[in-house]
Amino acid sequence: MRSTGSLRQPAGGPVTRSTAQAQSIIEAISAIPEQESQPQTMPNESFDTDLIVIGSGPGGYVGAIRAAQLGARVACVEKEYLGGTCLNWGCIPSKAMIASVDRLHLVREADKLGVVVKGEVSMDFEKMMARKEKIVQTQRGGVGALFKKNGVAHVEGFARFKDAHTIEVEKDGKKTSLRAKNFLLAMGSSVILLDIPGLEGGREEGIWTSDDAVIAPFVPKRMLILGGGAVGCEFAHVFNGLDSEVTLVEMMPNLLPLMDTDLGVELGKLLGRRGVAVKTGATLEKCERAKGGWKCTIKRGTETETVEADVVLLGVGRKANTDDMNLEQIGVTLHRRGVEIVDDSLRTHVSNIFAIGDVTGRIQLAHVASMEGILAVTNAIRGESRFFDYKAVPNCVYTAPEVASVGLTQNEAESKGYEVALGKFFFRPLGKAMATQEQDGFVKVVCERKYGEVLGVHMIGAHVTDMIHEGVVALKLEATLDTMIDSIHAHPTMSEAVLEAFEDAAGHSIHKI
Repeated sequence: MRSTGSLRQPAGGPVTRSTAQAQSIIEAISAIPEQESQPQTMPNESFDTDLIVIGSGPGGYVGAIRAAQLGARVACVEKEYLGGTCLNWGCIPSKAMIASVDRLHLVREADKLGVVVKGEVSMDFEKMMARKEKIVQTQRGGVGALFKKNGVAHVEGFARFKDAHTIEVEKDGKKTSLRAKNFLLAMGSSVILLDIPGLEGGREEGIWTSDDAVIAPFVPKRMLILGGGAVGCEFAHVFNGLDSEVTLVEMMPNLLPLMDTDLGVELGKLLGRRGVAVKTGATLEKCERAKGGWKCTIKRGTETETVEADVVLLGVGRKANTDDMNLEQIGVTLHRRGVEIVDDSLRTHVSNIFAIGDVTGRIQLAHVASMEGILAVTNAIRGESRFFDYKAVPNCVYTAPEVASVGLTQNEAESKGYEVALGKFFFRPLGKAMATQEQDGFVKVVCERKYGEVLGVHMIGAHVTDMIHEGVVALKLEATLDTMIDSIHAHPTMSEAVLEAFEDAAGHSIHKI
């Protein structure tokens, strides 16, 4: 609190100032010669552009376009392909592969709906991968078209900082200097190889990363996948669907360890039903070269077992792309996982440089990076300090069935001291689920018991990555249990399970048996 400027009274009595004292002070001040005022000028900065974005992934290209929409002159530097990891090696190609596998499964199961399919049903892997590549190239071209439409300059090359306002971009040995008032760091992350005894080599030796999996030259007969998070589970679904013998190894007690426990347990059961050998609470202790592949030793507690695989896919481990950029030399602080930001305004320790997405080592989701990019460039261009709201971040896994979650898990809510009301409803009895032969899974909701605030929504089932946004809006608007129960859900739909789950949390689900 600021001082009011009041004078304190000494013990001897009230403070007094004589007229003579006051007059002498005035005369002394008047005798000081006046100095000519010096004009205060702003530094004479010469910038090529208002904002340079480094990286054109879902955070970088979205941030660049929004900055241009705000009236800024924008350039985006990209060392490889427009769209970054998500478009070229991550979200998009993997979902194209998943879609082909899902369609194959639907055709194989079509007889259950009365559809007669004659002859052998199989996958043309080469055609499947060609379709995937066409989608990637189309999307990549779309980013370039959006840049042209919005006046964003696309600069090819690797960016390295010379000072807080200057970068040097190198392409094929040629170096070009660019100056900008502000920068947005959106370089993303890259896969790293884990140090597993005996496991040495690369793609040609049958050691794949997720980057390798989306450009797989063949379908291995036997595959061991290390990591039961989103990446590992999705590729387990893909290659199992292509008739590989898949073993999925996860060190935590359940799959999807960052999501609600019930989701991981259920997904493990359903993948197991499809033929995936799920090993949770297990580690890949060592590997040895075997004829045509690898002999892998898996340890679970005190027990070990050996699994042979043609390919070992490493589905864990990513590193922020910060190497050789001179970031620390210009004052940007780095930590073990990437670039350190001062607060949720997404500003780094250099005030005109912002960082978003995977490069910060925080939430590694494309849609989070996109929204962070919008907020960061708005702060940069308008000189604001708005904070990003991480309360309602959806997390999706594109297995069969799909998995989606937003907000606090049951364990998180209870550990934070909430007295929770839980609701759960399975898709199995729903008319729409029966009609479409998509009855696996459930919806689970976590609410605060006293006031009914929605704390978390968790789903596993068909189409739940599209359904989760009801939960996102509920958390964003701080909706209550009463509000959700009073919201009409169309019949027959899969979304009726959401309504029933909230009604179950309130103690009066109509259709729960």
